[in-house]
Amino acid sequence: MGGIVPVAVAIGAGGFALVAVTLLRTLLRDGKLAQGKARAQIADLRALVDDYENLIGGSRELTVVWPEQAGVAPRLLGQPAAVLPPGRRAESVLNFDTWLSGSEAERLSILVERLRVDGHSFSASIKSLDGRIVRATGWLAGGGAALRLRPAFSQAQNDAEDRLAAEGADRGSVLAVLKLLSTPAFLRDVSGRLVFANPAYLELCAGLGKTGSAEAPAEILDGRDLDAHLAACRNNSEPLRQRISLGKAGNFELIDIPVADGRAGYLRRLSGTEPVPAEMAGEPSLAHIAGIIDALATPIAIFNARRELVQFNPAYAAIWNLDRKFLALGLDERAILDKLRTEGMLPNQVDYHTWRTKHLDSYNRKEPFEAEPWHLPDGRTIKVISAPAGAQGGVIYVFEDITERLKLESANKAMTNVQRETINALSEAVAVFGTNGRLALSNPRLSALFKLPMNILDANPHIDQLADASGKVLQDGAKIWHDLKRNIIDLNPTRTDKAGRIERADGRLLDYAITRLPDGQTMMTFLDVTESASYSKVLKERNDALVTADRLKDAFVENVSYELRSPLTNIIGFADLLAGTEGDTLNERQKAYIEYIRASSVTLGVLIDNILDLASVDAGIAELNPETLSVPQLIDKAKAGLSATFPEITGNGTNLVVYVEPDLPEFIADGTRIVQVLYNLLSNAARFSPPNGEIRLSVSHRADRMLFIIEDEGPGLTDELRSAILTRLDSPGAGGRMRGAGLGLSIVRTFVNLHGGTISAEQREPRGSRIVVNFPRDSALAGVAE
Repeated sequence: MGGIVPVAVAIGAGGFALVAVTLLRTLLRDGKLAQGKARAQIADLRALVDDYENLIGGSRELTVVWPEQAGVAPRLLGQPAAVLPPGRRAESVLNFDTWLSGSEAERLSILVERLRVDGHSFSASIKSLDGRIVRATGWLAGGGAALRLRPAFSQAQNDAEDRLAAEGADRGSVLAVLKLLSTPAFLRDVSGRLVFANPAYLELCAGLGKTGSAEAPAEILDGRDLDAHLAACRNNSEPLRQRISLGKAGNFELIDIPVADGRAGYLRRLSGTEPVPAEMAGEPSLAHIAGIIDALATPIAIFNARRELVQFNPAYAAIWNLDRKFLALGLDERAILDKLRTEGMLPNQVDYHTWRTKHLDSYNRKEPFEAEPWHLPDGRTIKVISAPAGAQGGVIYVFEDITERLKLESANKAMTNVQRETINALSEAVAVFGTNGRLALSNPRLSALFKLPMNILDANPHIDQLADASGKVLQDGAKIWHDLKRNIIDLNPTRTDKAGRIERADGRLLDYAITRLPDGQTMMTFLDVTESASYSKVLKERNDALVTADRLKDAFVENVSYELRSPLTNIIGFADLLAGTEGDTLNERQKAYIEYIRASSVTLGVLIDNILDLASVDAGIAELNPETLSVPQLIDKAKAGLSATFPEITGNGTNLVVYVEPDLPEFIADGTRIVQVLYNLLSNAARFSPPNGEIRLSVSHRADRMLFIIEDEGPGLTDELRSAILTRLDSPGAGGRMRGAGLGLSIVRTFVNLHGGTISAEQREPRGSRIVVNFPRDSALAGVAE
């Protein structure tokens, strides 16, 4: 027994474990099966929810679902256009005041608040701003809440004919249908008399100037048209359609349907004939605007009192780069502004909402208002003008892109400022007069010249006022301006410019000029020429004196040529005769006297020749005779003349040293003039050299130039000698042994210039001077080049 018990316990424990494992597997299998069924049910429920959402989204209604969790945004299902104006987003349905009137928006807000806070369900009818009747139903959905909004009838308005026909057996139902229609509708009794009209019908009549009530409405049709229509209805048991035109209200199709105890009808507006909105129907001027703004290039948009877009033209869409599909009629202006801000088409503002609120103040204004220009981020500047749209409220906006105009105005202002500164800086007095005789522009110089205060000129005075003011400060000021007035007010198209000189009583001389401007104005300029006229007078007197002196010089030259040369020739002849025939009978003193006579005569002859040469140069008749020259022969001729004038040069008085560079190139010049140049330079050096002094003449060439250099051991180059080389002055105070060579130096300068050469003088150390004459090798070519 003791051995059986352990075995039994072990068998029992193993059996229990087996049963437990089997049971656990069964429970796990059942759990998985249940979980799979739950997943399938959840999927089915999700599909069912999607089907419901699709069903709700496809119906003409809008449902708002608030979840149980706080702070979670509500879900929006359905079609926003079912209850909201075209173009609105679904989220705007929660802003009740944007599509409902103030009282209706407050009423719906209270119902929704009671639904979500207290759990009170509701069902109510509300009227939107566009006149539609909307059914609002609120109920609890689990821990959340839901709001369903749909039109009072799910059918489209164009199906009114079918609804009236369906309700035709019940007069009360017909009236209910007619009241809820947003289009003009009416009811006639069996005699054809109007017994009911809905609000839309009465509003249309008011726009046409006809008055009536819901129970006693006015007829839309008049006279024969009404009679013909009623006659057609009496003989027809089927719906009757007729096209009618109501002038500024537009074109309609009249649908007349037989119902119980009479006929019911409504008016359907024909597409493409949209009139001015009802808010504007009573304003003929706005109706006219609505018909023509599409053809205008100026951007225009019209909003009603509810800030809804009711009219715009293509230019408005273009200036803001807006798609015309976005600009649906009924679109709130705030939505347009928000879109423009998003796209960077509005001025940058720190507080956009405050700026938008200020802009929307246009709806409260009674007069046209021009706002500050809008400076857009893209660089454009837009001018905005708002004006009341009519008696029923609303705004007309007119926009203008003034970017280019501002650029032109800025450029014109800058140009005007430059012109103003330029005119003010002129030394002439400037006055511009308009065609009305008033001063349009002037500068400070005019004020100073005529002693007129600037405040008078800045007031754009008439020329008569200028004459009066000028007459008070100048003795003849009034007379001057009255004489000028004739030229300013002359409107003759063939008039010409005029200039002249005014001599004032105070001695001032004024040159004036009158210029006709292209725009019809007249510009006058005045220049004080008193000083310059005085200078001109002095210059004229000096010129007359110079002409007289030149005339005297010519007479003197003529006298020198004919009155001095003949006696001089006789003196030279007799001196040569005495030296030749009587030389053996004369003692040494007599011979010396004869030589002095001959030398002085030769010197005098040279002076006469120099005077004649200078006269011919001044008269412009001096000519060169270029020829090929031998430099040694030129030097010999100059030495011969020098020996005749200074006999001591050939003796022991002065030494003349000549150096000629070997193989000199060909030298072409006027030989006579070159000899005169060398003679005058050598004689000048001899005159100022001390006894036994050395005079050196060197001739060389450099490239195509010939150089003649004369050096002496005289007192050096003084200012008088340097001036004598450059001007026709003598050198009386130079301290030489003989005088009268200054004229020779002028001859040197003249002939060197005629050859196209140059002459320069410089000091030698320790004493003496050096004169360098630079000739072209071919003076004929040099003369052609000049």
